[in-house]
Amino acid sequence: MTDSAQFALYSLLLPAGSFLLLAVVAPLRRSGRPAGFISIVFSAAALGWAVRAWLHSSREVFQPPLLWEWIPAEAGPLATVGVLADADSTIMLVLVALVSFLVQVYSLGYLAHEPAQGLGRYYAYQSLFAFSMMGLVLAPNFVQLFIFWELVGLCSYLLIGYWYGKPEAARAAVKAFWTTKAGDVGLLIGIVLLWQRTGTFDFLELLMQVDAGTLPLEGLGLVTFCIYLGAVGKSAQFPLHVWLPDAMEGPTPVSALIHAATMVTAGVYLLKRTDWLFALTPDVLALVGWVGAFTALLAATLACAQSDIKRVLAYSTVSQLGYMMAAIGAGFASAGFLHLLTNGLFKALLFLGAGAVIHAVGSNDIFQMGGLRRAMPQTTIVFLVGALSLAGIPLFGGFFSKDEVLGAVWAGGLTAPFVMLVVTAFLTAFYMFRVVFIAFFGEPASQGHGAHVGAGHSSAAHGGTHLQDPLPTMALPFWLLAIMSVGVGILFTVRHPEHEFAAPGWLTPLVVTVSVGGILLAWLTYHRRVVDAERLAAAFGLVREAALAKFWVDDVFEAMYRGALLAFSRAVGWMDRYLVDGIVNVLSAWTLVLGDRLRRMQSGQPQDYVYGVALGLLLLLVLIQWPR
Repeated sequence: MTDSAQFALYSLLLPAGSFLLLAVVAPLRRSGRPAGFISIVFSAAALGWAVRAWLHSSREVFQPPLLWEWIPAEAGPLATVGVLADADSTIMLVLVALVSFLVQVYSLGYLAHEPAQGLGRYYAYQSLFAFSMMGLVLAPNFVQLFIFWELVGLCSYLLIGYWYGKPEAARAAVKAFWTTKAGDVGLLIGIVLLWQRTGTFDFLELLMQVDAGTLPLEGLGLVTFCIYLGAVGKSAQFPLHVWLPDAMEGPTPVSALIHAATMVTAGVYLLKRTDWLFALTPDVLALVGWVGAFTALLAATLACAQSDIKRVLAYSTVSQLGYMMAAIGAGFASAGFLHLLTNGLFKALLFLGAGAVIHAVGSNDIFQMGGLRRAMPQTTIVFLVGALSLAGIPLFGGFFSKDEVLGAVWAGGLTAPFVMLVVTAFLTAFYMFRVVFIAFFGEPASQGHGAHVGAGHSSAAHGGTHLQDPLPTMALPFWLLAIMSVGVGILFTVRHPEHEFAAPGWLTPLVVTVSVGGILLAWLTYHRRVVDAERLAAAFGLVREAALAKFWVDDVFEAMYRGALLAFSRAVGWMDRYLVDGIVNVLSAWTLVLGDRLRRMQSGQPQDYVYGVALGLLLLLVLIQWPR
C-alpha cells in the first residue's frame, strides 16, 4: 500500500464515520451544534489526510491503486473497490475536503437559529455528501464511480430540499434529482457498453488497452457519447442545465458546497479522468466543445437578466462549467481541470459572501440591498476578490485558468466556440460587477425586509445599525478562500506555467481588455449612471425577453412533460382500465354467468342425480363401443 493511497483512504473513511455516528446515535444527531462540532472535527481531519495524500502523490512514482475484490468471477473479479490516488484524484480530493470543511464551519453561523434536530440532520447529510464525493474522486473503476455518482445525486436531493417545508425547495430538489437522472441513464448505458467491448471496468486496464491499441474502436463513439450524457446532467450542460438555478432554494452553504466546487464539477472530472478514451472519438470531443461554449454563452446571457444574487451565481456556475467543457472538447483536458480547481475556490467564496449578505439583509434581491460597502466592509472586500477572480483580472484566481481555457480552445481549432467564450468573458465581468455596484456600492434600499426563509434571522431596516459583517464562524471561511484565491492568482501570474499548446501573443491582452470592458460598462451603467440601464436593456429587447423567459428551455421541458409524458401516461392508463382490466372483467363476468347457469342444474332431488349418473354411464358405454 502506497502512502498516498493509505492517506487518501483515511480521508475517505473519516466523513463516512461521521455520517454513521450521526445517523446511528439519535441523541447525538438531535443535539444540534454538538453534532455540527463532531462533523467539523472529522472534516478537518479528512482535510489533513487529503493534503498528505496530495503531497505524497506528487513525490511518488505512480503505484497501482489499492483494491479489494468485490464481485468474484471464475476469470478474476468482475468488479473491485478501492482507492486510486494519483496527482489528479488527490488534488481534487483536497478541493472537496477543503470546501466541505469551510462550508461546515460557515454553516454553524448561517444556520445558528435552526432547530437542533434539523441542524443535526443537516450535518449528517453534509458528512454523507463529503464521503460520496470523495469516493467518486478516488474511484479506480466505473462501477465504484457510478455507485458514488448516484450517492452524490441523492445527497444533492437531500440538501437542496433541506427546508422541505418550503414548496419551492421541495420542487427544486425533485427537479434536480430527475434532471440529473436523465443523464445518469446515459452514463449507465455507456458503462455497460464499454464493458461489453472491453471486458473490464477498471480505468488503468482500459488505459493500457488504449495504449496498446487493442481497445475495439467500432461503436466507441456511442459509448463515449453515453458517458458524456452523464456529465451533461451532473455538470449542468445545455439542455440539462435547468436544474441548477432552481437548486438555489437550498441553504446558501449548500449552494457553495454542491453547486460551486464539488458535485457540479463531477462531470468535468469524469471527462478529465477518461480523456484518453474520448481522444479516440474526435467527433464526440468536438460536440463536447461546442455544447460547452454554447452553454457558457447562454448562461452568461441569463445571468445578466437576474436580480436574485444566488441565481446570478448559479448561472455563472453553469457558464464556467461550459468553459471547462469547451477546453476538454478542444483536446486539452488539463486546461479545463485547472479552471475547475481555481473556480472551486473563488466560486465558493462568492456563494459564502452572498450568504453573508442574505443573512444580514434578509433578501436575495440585489435591488433591495445597496450601500453594503459601509455596513459590511469585510464582506465587500471578499466578494470583490471573488468577482475579480471570476472576471479573469490579473493577480486574481481565475486569470490564468481562464486564459488557459481560451488558449486551449483556440489551439484546438474551435474558432466559433472561441468567439463565444470571448463574448462570455465580457458578459461575465459585466454581470458580476453589476451585482457589485448595485448591492455594495449603490444607494441603500429605502426599507428593510424580512428574514430569508429558514435562516431564522430578522433584519432591521436596511441602512440601520443591525447590518454588519458576520460573526467569525462565517467570516473566517470566506477570508481563507479570498486569501487562497489571491494567492493562486499571484502564483500563476509570477510563475507562469508552460502552456500545453502554442498560445498566440495577442490572447492575454484580448482577454484582459474584454474583461475590463465588461467591468467598465457595469460601472458606467450602475454606478456612474452615464449609460441608462433601461435603454441598455431595451437595446437587446428580444434577447432580454428571451433571457427573462430562460430562453423557454424550461417551457419546452414542461411541454414535453405535459404533451408527451402525460399523454403517454394517459394512454397507458386507458389500456390498463379498458383493455387489461376490461378483459379480466369480461372473463370474470362470463365465469359468474356460467356458474349461475350451472348452479341451476343442481335441483337437490336424489332421483335427478341418479338419472344423471345413469345418463353419464350410458354415454360412456356408447363411447367405448363406438367403432374406430
